[in-house]
Amino acid sequence: MKGELPAVNCPGGWRRTMNDSNFDTTALYRNGILVLLLLSVALIVHNIFGQNGYLASRHQQKELQTLQQQILQLQQENEQLDKENRALKSNPAAIERLAREQMHLAKPGEKIYTLPDKAPADPPPPTGKETSPQP
Repeated sequence: MKGELPAVNCPGGWRRTMNDSNFDTTALYRNGILVLLLLSVALIVHNIFGQNGYLASRHQQKELQTLQQQILQLQQENEQLDKENRALKSNPAAIERLAREQMHLAKPGEKIYTLPDKAPADPPPPTGKETSPQP
């Protein structure tokens, strides 16, 4: 009895000695691998679909590109308006062109003819005077 290890009572009435720890080691190893695998899957899902994940990052990059394009467009428009503003302050021909186009002003003796912008795309609806033949 000097070399024997103490017995341990287990659930279900089984008695195991400390020599049966090989079973516990493999189960522990298997469960540890399973926990690490589940943890890895959870981290991968979080990195893809999380608040700061890959998909959110792609969405923010697209939004950033859209905003940069809008900034560029507004800067170009601002430069054009600034150029037009400087021309109106210093160039009498630009002032005259603007007065003729927007305010429909004319020099003495000139006549202004205004044409409609576009012809109506749809034909007018029938007036009801025309009747289709009845069988």
